Order: sequence, then structure tokens, then C-alpha cells
Amino acid sequence: MSKPPVTKLSQAPALAPEPRLQRRILTHSPTLMLVEHRMEKGWKGARNSHPQEQLVYVLTGRLRFTCGDDTFEIAAGDSFIVPGNVEHEASALEACVVIDVFHPTRPEYAA
Repeated sequence: MSKPPVTKLSQAPALAPEPRLQRRILTHSPTLMLVEHRMEKGWKGARNSHPQEQLVYVLTGRLRFTCGDDTFEIAAGDSFIVPGNVEHEASALEACVVIDVFHPTRPEYAA
């Protein structure tokens, strides 16, 4: 059995793809990607969609999320799924740490 790939947090650089948002690409393969997002209070992401399924788990904080036509609030301990190709957006009601899992990997994140 081959040794599984390990990503140490110190090896995952913090990227700032937009103001008030920090992203760390953690372990990933061609078919699965683990990402940490840190949002400052007041951050608002642009409405977007992508073909990947996205699992969202809120570690800390509180978000307002719109997925398709549904808007809801989520907080630490909450999770949900964004189906592929569904428009969605989020805004941070508090400072947040969110773990996202994408299937398959988002190539624009892995670059």
C-alpha cells in the first residue's frame, strides 16, 4: 500500500482571492478537494456556479447563504450541499471559518 498524501497546514499557503477572504487548499486529488475558507465579518461573495458538487461545513461564525432561490442562515456546526451548476452566494454575518469539499477538484483552485 502506498503512503497517502499528507498536507501539513504549514505547507498550505493562505491565498487572498478577494478582499476579506482567505483560502487554503488542503489535501486534494483529481476527484476530491478539501479547502479552508476564512471570511471576515461583512464579506460578501459574488453569486457564482461551478460544475463541482460542494459540501459546506461551518467550523466557526455565521453566514447567510443563497442557493438557487433559497436563502438561509447557517452557523458553527451546520452543513449543507451545493449541487453542481446551481448559482449560489454567501455573506459573513460574523467572522467565519468554513471547510468546503469539492467533487471533483476545482482546477482553478489547484493551479
